[in-house]
Amino acid sequence: MGIHPTAVIDPQVELGADVEIGPYAVVQGAVRLGDRCWLGPHSVVMGNLQLGSDCRVHSGAVLGDWPQDLSFRGAESHVVIGDRNVFREGVTVHRGTKENSVTTIGNDCLLMANSHVAHNASLGNNVILANGALIAGYAQVGDRAFISGNCLVHQFTRVGRLAMMSGGSAVQKDLPPFCMTRSSTSNIVMGLNVVGLRRAGVSDRDRLELKRAFSILYRERLSFSEAIARLSADFKSPLVTELQAFVSSSERGICRFLRTDLDG
Repeated sequence: MGIHPTAVIDPQVELGADVEIGPYAVVQGAVRLGDRCWLGPHSVVMGNLQLGSDCRVHSGAVLGDWPQDLSFRGAESHVVIGDRNVFREGVTVHRGTKENSVTTIGNDCLLMANSHVAHNASLGNNVILANGALIAGYAQVGDRAFISGNCLVHQFTRVGRLAMMSGGSAVQKDLPPFCMTRSSTSNIVMGLNVVGLRRAGVSDRDRLELKRAFSILYRERLSFSEAIARLSADFKSPLVTELQAFVSSSERGICRFLRTDLDG
């Protein structure tokens, strides 16, 4: 273990093998650091926090501090983070608000500088938060979602798997899986995240099925219940089934479609 002499390590902390902790870093409370974690200079990891193996926490990042929630009364809450995650400069991840509640981050995520994950939020695997992206309390972000710079995800809102938020966009309604928002808009879907689907290895056939399903959901001017019935009846693709299940379970409603003159 390479621990700089100026680092401050609480006696409660459990350190995995080959952990490195840089100058003036602080590790405080019931923290568990997995094998080969690296904490950069002036980083802070605190509270009831579990950090998986091979994670990197860069300068000025703060993981596990109190939630920014006026209802918080000092409850014993948690942060659970998986393996191979990167937290760049100034990232903040806050613990849950209520007793024994949890903020969770999966594996292989990249949180770029000054992004924020609030209390009780959950990020899946392979999620990317670009610079300045803000995930509010209790929000859920699915696997392989890409949240671009300065995007805003409202509390309790869901972002589906392989969805992409374009720069500066905001959602207060659920963003369905595989869909993409338009920059500098709120609650607007502009189409499918085609590039993300290709990179994820989704086949031409499955992408075509999703395109047909998207058209039924957003372009054919059906009522919500009619569109859901069509998706259920007309498709057997697992991806369309996932899309249908997500939108059917939405409690906040889903983002609406950006219509143009070409859509009639």
